Amino acid sequence: MTILDRFRLDGRVAIVTGASSGLGVSFAKALAEAGADVVLGARRQDKLAQTRELVEATGRRALAVGTDVTRPEDCQALVDAAMTAFGRVDVLVNNAGVGTAVPALRETPEQFRAVIDLNLNGCYWMAQACAKVMKPGSSIINISSVLGLTSAGLPHAAYSASKAALIGLTRDLAQQWTQRRGIRVNALAPGYFESEMTAQLDQAFVQRMLPRVLVGRFGQADELSAALIFLASEAGSYVTGITLPVEGGMLTS
Repeated sequence: MTILDRFRLDGRVAIVTGASSGLGVSFAKALAEAGADVVLGARRQDKLAQTRELVEATGRRALAVGTDVTRPEDCQALVDAAMTAFGRVDVLVNNAGVGTAVPALRETPEQFRAVIDLNLNGCYWMAQACAKVMKPGSSIINISSVLGLTSAGLPHAAYSASKAALIGLTRDLAQQWTQRRGIRVNALAPGYFESEMTAQLDQAFVQRMLPRVLVGRFGQADELSAALIFLASEAGSYVTGITLPVEGGMLTS
């Protein structure tokens, strides 16, 4: 096996949640380009069909399943569909999530709980469902955020709390499942990337924040997807329980 072969995912099956837009689309495409068949989950089924076509254009197989990860039964149904169609699940990318910016004194219990339910609980239900069928050598990748490690000057209490908790969940699941089940569990902590979410940011905030980023710009989706493939593939076979920041140097300031 050459060093480049270690990054290949031929014969593997990957599940990507939140695959209807943004980074989820990039993740799905990258996994397919690396050789994996991809099972796509999201609530917006019309856009999910577009991601399926993108995956199939690479020559890989794709399955799109309407999924609300806040519902454990939906998570199980997504895994069941993957097993029926492909007979295995090797990679889970826990990407489904929502970003909010609500001042802490005005955030309602319902608003806070909704963020935690999607960003944290949904990842847990998906990980549980996948771990039951995953074989040794499989990989779970939770998409956390640099805001789980630092702050950026916006009121992100619910979002930051959910992403910091996801880092703790990653560490604990790795401790439980790596030795016993051979499943590696890691997290990515993206900084600011060009996406549907960051397109809504106020330009004044962007100008204040960018000086903290040593690279001096937003990241491009392929730069994050490259790190994802490392964690998903044999290239990362000796890596588990870690959170990998991909943030252009933002954490140095």
